[in-house]
Amino acid sequence: MADIVVMGATVKCSFGQGPGTASLILVPSMIDGTNMTIATTQDNAITNIPTFGMCTTASNPAVSAAQGAPSACIPVITAPWSPGSPTVTVGGKAALTSDSMCNCSYGGMITVDKAGQSAITTG
Repeated sequence: MADIVVMGATVKCSFGQGPGTASLILVPSMIDGTNMTIATTQDNAITNIPTFGMCTTASNPAVSAAQGAPSACIPVITAPWSPGSPTVTVGGKAALTSDSMCNCSYGGMITVDKAGQSAITTG
């Protein structure tokens, strides 16, 4: 079963270079009973998905202009994350899950690296 993605989650792009992951940025307005901000499938704007350092795909105009040299990554996301949770919603939107993904217009696939949840053990 996939984990629900919360504030502190990290995401990665198949064409990102450098550290490989970036923290998903969420507005702390949608919370559950544990006071964790939950991501939704609609959290796909540039304000939510940060840069992945350098981009390596030739379909990125900046990389093409640099004759194939990696250039600054600025994700261009035109569709929501998919699939979302079939059972958990936040404000009427499907919650984002660890198996969700979205595509950058330059061809990169953005996936959840870590859902941001920590295991809780009880004594």
